[in-house]
Amino acid sequence: MSVSVQIGLLFALATAFASIVGFLYKHKGAVESPPVEWRRPVRTSLALFRSKWYVLGIVIATGSWALHVTALALAPISLVQSVIAGGLVLLTVIADRLFGFEVTRREWIGVALTAAGLAFLAATLGRTGESSHSDFGDGTMSIYLGVLVFIGMAAWVYASEDRRGAPWMALSAGLLWGASDVAIKGASDGLGDGLVGVLFSPLALVILVLSLIGLVVSARSLQLGDAVPVIAITAAGANVVTIASGPLVFGEPLPDEPLGVAVRMLAFVLVIAAAALTPPPIAREPQAA
Repeated sequence: MSVSVQIGLLFALATAFASIVGFLYKHKGAVESPPVEWRRPVRTSLALFRSKWYVLGIVIATGSWALHVTALALAPISLVQSVIAGGLVLLTVIADRLFGFEVTRREWIGVALTAAGLAFLAATLGRTGESSHSDFGDGTMSIYLGVLVFIGMAAWVYASEDRRGAPWMALSAGLLWGASDVAIKGASDGLGDGLVGVLFSPLALVILVLSLIGLVVSARSLQLGDAVPVIAITAAGANVVTIASGPLVFGEPLPDEPLGVAVRMLAFVLVIAAAALTPPPIAREPQAA
């Protein structure tokens, strides 16, 4: 594994920690704020920023985003997202020790599965860890992003019809953010020309729009459901689609031997299964504006 990839994975680990802390602070601020209304998304979303906890969560999440962009520029997207998926281990610990949430035995089992998945992944890196793998075809990228946005918006529409739709809303946010992450990876080649190269990338507008829509949808999911399961579902949705984009969009090589391919797929399954073990969110009663 090259030095740059190793550094990128360290940034990915830092991303996981910062993302979870930011998520938990955003949850704390979202539940004490008026509900986000789809008929007035801008006004009701701006009302969230009256909460100091939500603002703190956004600041931390912004730092996490910068770390994530750096990680994606230095390392293959599937490896970066696998490390961030392993951050679900940190979710249970941070939620329990720092934020006072009760962590169930089922969630701790998920921790063990995540650790096993990452161990298998490390054993099957092969040639994937030699470079950042940022090449892609425009057609493939467009189709992949289009499918993710369609499914993400469909999940949002379905969730909007039911007050108990927190899991679907969390999944919608995860898919939209996952699509944004794939676009960030595609634009990461522009880092060689400095920040201007990224800002003027054809994918820059896509990244901005998907990030902002995901932010609004995620805020509402945090208002409707409990923190740990909502965050886990959002993270799982984002990680599934970004990990899959490695071989599907960016041409990341798989191990040559059939056994290596099977172990690699098992590693991804274990990481995602760890998130799936998290209990579904419990919807809250509507809050008065």
